Amino acid sequence: MKVKAPGYMCQACGAVQPKWSGRCDECGAWNSLIEEARGLPAGAGARRSSKGRIFALETLLATANDPARRVTGIAEFDRVTGGGVVPASALLLGGDPGVGKSTLLLQVAASFVNSGRRAVYISGEEALPQLRLRAVRMGLADAPLQLGAATCVEDILATLAAGPAPEIVVIDSIQTIWSSALDAAPGTITQVRTATHDLVRYAKTSDAAVILIGHVTKDGQIAGPKAVEHLVDAVLYFEGERAHQFRILRAVKNRFGATDEIGVFEMTGAGLAEVPNPSALFLGDRSATSAGAAVFAGMEGTRPLLCEVQALAAATGYGTARRAVVGWDPGRLAMVLAVLEARGGVGISASDVYLNVAGGLKIAEPAADLAAAAALISAFTGRPLPKDCVIFGEIALSGDIRPAPFADSRLREAAKLGFSLAFVPAGARISAAPLELTQIRNVAHLASLLANA
Repeated sequence: MKVKAPGYMCQACGAVQPKWSGRCDECGAWNSLIEEARGLPAGAGARRSSKGRIFALETLLATANDPARRVTGIAEFDRVTGGGVVPASALLLGGDPGVGKSTLLLQVAASFVNSGRRAVYISGEEALPQLRLRAVRMGLADAPLQLGAATCVEDILATLAAGPAPEIVVIDSIQTIWSSALDAAPGTITQVRTATHDLVRYAKTSDAAVILIGHVTKDGQIAGPKAVEHLVDAVLYFEGERAHQFRILRAVKNRFGATDEIGVFEMTGAGLAEVPNPSALFLGDRSATSAGAAVFAGMEGTRPLLCEVQALAAATGYGTARRAVVGWDPGRLAMVLAVLEARGGVGISASDVYLNVAGGLKIAEPAADLAAAAALISAFTGRPLPKDCVIFGEIALSGDIRPAPFADSRLREAAKLGFSLAFVPAGARISAAPLELTQIRNVAHLASLLANA
C-alpha cells in the first residue's frame, strides 16, 4: 500500500520541503511551493515479488531490423532533428506563447501523413473544431491526420493502443496532461514528470516518435522539472520576436544529431513558410551606403548564414556612456570596445554605443567580433564600409585577428549572394577564393583601412 505524506514541492526546481514558505530554499524562487501528496521513495521497505526478468544483451553492430529515420517533409524541421525523427524517440519542443509551436507541429504532422504515413495529433488546449479551423486557414484540411482532444494520459495511451500503431504522435501540450494515479493538479512538477515518463515509455515500447510541446517560463526555460529534459531524446526551442516574422528552430539537446543546426521559418497568414535561403531574407532590405552597417558571414551548424550587424555611436548625454546590444553577447561588445580603444586607437569608449543584429537573429559565434568592430568603427567615423563586402574573424585581447573555421563555406555563400569583397583574418586557410580578399592582421590595420575607405 502506498503511504501518502504531505509535502510542498517547488514548481521551479522540484525540491520538496516539509512546510510551506514564501521562498524555496534550494533555488530561491518565490511563491513556487505547492502542496502535493508524496509517497515513500521507490524501494523503501517494499518487498520484491520476484528476482527479475533476464533480458538479452546485444552488441553495437547495426542489424537489419534497425528502423530508418522518418522524414516529415518539412526540410527545415528535418535539418534540425538530424535528418528526420528517429523511431521510438521522444522530442520536446518549447517556445514563447504565440511563437507558432502548435502551428509548426500541425504542419509537420500533416506533411507526414500526406506522404502515406500515419500520425496522431492530441490536443490538450484546443477543441477539435478549433483545430479544424486552423487547419482550414493553413490549407491542411484535406490531410488524413488523426485528431484527438484529451488530457488524461491513461486515456491517451489506451486510445493509441486500440488503433493502428501511429508513427508520430504529437502531444500539445505536456503541461495539460495529467495522470489519474496522482492527486496533484495538472501542470505541477509531479504530474508533468509522470505524464512525460509514461509517454516516453510508450515511445520506447511502441516504436512511435512522440513529440511533446512544452510551455516556457518568463526566463525562457521550459517549464517543469529538468528531469523532463533528461527523459526525452531531443529538446528543441522555437524562437522568434513578435515584431519580426522570422522564426528560428534550434536544438539544445539531440541524442541523434548535431545541436548547432537551425531551421528558419517565416510566419505568414497561411502558417509557417520554410526559408531555404535565410541569408537573402536577412539581407533583403539593407542599404550598402549607410555608415555603421557590416555584413557578417556566419555559420549555424553546417549552414552558412549572412546577416547584417548594425552599430550606432552617439555623443553621451549622461556622465557614463551607455551600452545597448540586441542579438549579441553584451560581454563581447564590451571586450571589442576595449580592444578598439587600447589596441586600435579608436576613441569610442566615451560615446554611447548601440549594436543590433538585423532580423531578430541571435549570434553566439566568436567569428562575429571582426564584423562588430568594423560596424563600430564605421559608425564612429561616419565612413561606410566598402560596397558588397562581408566580414568574419575573431578578435583576441592583443588586438590580433584569429581565423574562423569553415572559411570556404562562408565565402561561397557570400559570392552566391553577389558580394565581391571579403575582410578575412590574415592566415585564414582558404582553398579557392570566389571573391576578392583583404586580409586583416589586427584591429589597428582594420581601423586604418576603414579610415582610408
